Amino acid sequence: MASDLVSIVILAHNKAQLTRLCLESLLKSSHRPLEIVVVDNGSIDNSPEVLADIGKKAYTVDVGFCVIRNNENVGCSTGRNQGIAAAKGEFILFADNDVMLCTASWAERMIAQFRSSPTLGIVGPRLIYPFPPYLIQFAGGEVSPTGRVNFAGRGEPRNAPQFVTPRSVQCLISACMMAPREVIDQVGGFDEAFNPIQYEDIDYCYRVRELGLSILYLPEVEFYHFENVTSDGTPGLNYRYLTIRNGLLFKKKWRHRFSRENGPADHSIVWKDIPPHNLQELPELDILP
Repeated sequence: MASDLVSIVILAHNKAQLTRLCLESLLKSSHRPLEIVVVDNGSIDNSPEVLADIGKKAYTVDVGFCVIRNNENVGCSTGRNQGIAAAKGEFILFADNDVMLCTASWAERMIAQFRSSPTLGIVGPRLIYPFPPYLIQFAGGEVSPTGRVNFAGRGEPRNAPQFVTPRSVQCLISACMMAPREVIDQVGGFDEAFNPIQYEDIDYCYRVRELGLSILYLPEVEFYHFENVTSDGTPGLNYRYLTIRNGLLFKKKWRHRFSRENGPADHSIVWKDIPPHNLQELPELDILP
């Protein structure tokens, strides 16, 4: 039986150098057939030239490649929905242009989880920072009974024992998460009320769980993540305001669920400061089987 086509829907806005690193790493994925759909959300740098070059490279390694070019930033939800409409895969990985491949066999491993559990709706990897000592950036999402979102494991050692086992979680982030096409068809696209950014992915996970499906954190799959680079510096975005506004929208929409879940207490949620790095400091990153 032929392997399932996997689509990677990448959201990009400027940061052409980072987009190149992201896409060149994804071309080293072991799964075939594979296609990459890039939604260029109104980039004004040299992203078009970078994407044209990557498209040529994708052809040489038998990876499909297509670019959706928006003349302006239409928002994360709208952009991802454009990617969903263009993607042909039985499984879709949503990703931002600030992730890089770490586990080459990510698709095979994630698909195996869906095959073994018919009630699984979304799978996400362990995200790690791409600089020594490669701390955890994200090991599953948690939501407190009052609606505060926590990134489990953030700033902890890569192989901290409490984050090395697969587990069901309340949510994942769209920096990197996979869903089967049949689940996406049931749930629909991302809610465009959350445009331009923030909480659209948490909301999506809750919509999936509302169908009785589970969300899985899978630490055997890892991706490097720069954190917030996709949106960082985007003209016209008031990140703090959007976080507050969309956080209130999320709380109003889902309080009936998260208030009754066994999420972490507010006092236990601490957002650790991680030392900043720039691309010039990026080491040679290992890609594991």
